[in-house]
Amino acid sequence: MGPEVLSKVLKNIPVKKDENLIVGYDKSDDASVYKINEETAIIQTLDFFTPMVEDPYIFGQIAAANSLSDVYAMGGKPITAMNIVCYPEKEDIQGLEEIMQGGAKKVLEAGAVLSGGHSIHDQEAKYGLSITGVCNPNKILKNYGCETGDVLILTKPLGTGIITTASKIGEATENQMKEIIKNMTTLNKYASEIMVKYPVTACTDITGFGFLGHLYEMAAASEKTFIIESELIPYLDGAKEFAKEFFITSSGQKNRKYLEGQVEFDNIPFWMEEILFDPQTSGGLLFSVSSIYLRDIMEELSKLDIKSSVVGTVEDASGKKIIVR
Repeated sequence: MGPEVLSKVLKNIPVKKDENLIVGYDKSDDASVYKINEETAIIQTLDFFTPMVEDPYIFGQIAAANSLSDVYAMGGKPITAMNIVCYPEKEDIQGLEEIMQGGAKKVLEAGAVLSGGHSIHDQEAKYGLSITGVCNPNKILKNYGCETGDVLILTKPLGTGIITTASKIGEATENQMKEIIKNMTTLNKYASEIMVKYPVTACTDITGFGFLGHLYEMAAASEKTFIIESELIPYLDGAKEFAKEFFITSSGQKNRKYLEGQVEFDNIPFWMEEILFDPQTSGGLLFSVSSIYLRDIMEELSKLDIKSSVVGTVEDASGKKIIVR
């Protein structure tokens, strides 16, 4: 569902005011945060979707990594997970077992406990998880708060939507699929554990709204302008070539329409625009931090082989929210 639809629906939902709800949906943040006491707040999030790969075990891993990601984007630690399952009654139950085994593997890797869930019959398989995490209420990372002079760091390359689209018609190579599966099944746990050591000003994870969609939410809520350097944007092998061949998604075009007039492209080729609009599955973290910490952060990320890139800078608001050059 596109952000423009969600915003129209949510504005008419009755809301109880509660001073302990530190983060709700008013800023389009990644998860909700509720303060329990001065030391502890709980993070709650959920996500689920249809398979983007044929292997059910790998699909389960991807869905779980994607669901866990919101907790990491808030600077928290996941503690419990509950399965959300839709599965066709006529399908072999073995496939469902493999999906849930894949999901359980990532929950274990995250250090969380799989505590239950809910399932229904549906015409198409869908899987994800509801995650509860914990954090210090004074150290929550929100998707706004960027400061002028900050640098923007992205912890995973882009292009998952474009490449999975190409794979459905047999165009993606075996090596390209191996790379994209590794990208989507890698937990943001490790990048988050490094990130929280530093005074990060804002963070989000890149998922269905694409790099530019999530970037816009961050820029708008922070009341800043982001300058993005296109030559620094990391993307998966094949993403450029497939974008040139128009192996693009309908969700990517919805993202483009939603951001119409909000992004200034300075002589940027079509294929790069498509990568920037491309909806991601289990994408990386995008965070802002003062440039004085850049060298140390990048060294730590590199030691863990987290393929991170500095993609831009934060400036005072000036017309467009995002300028890509």
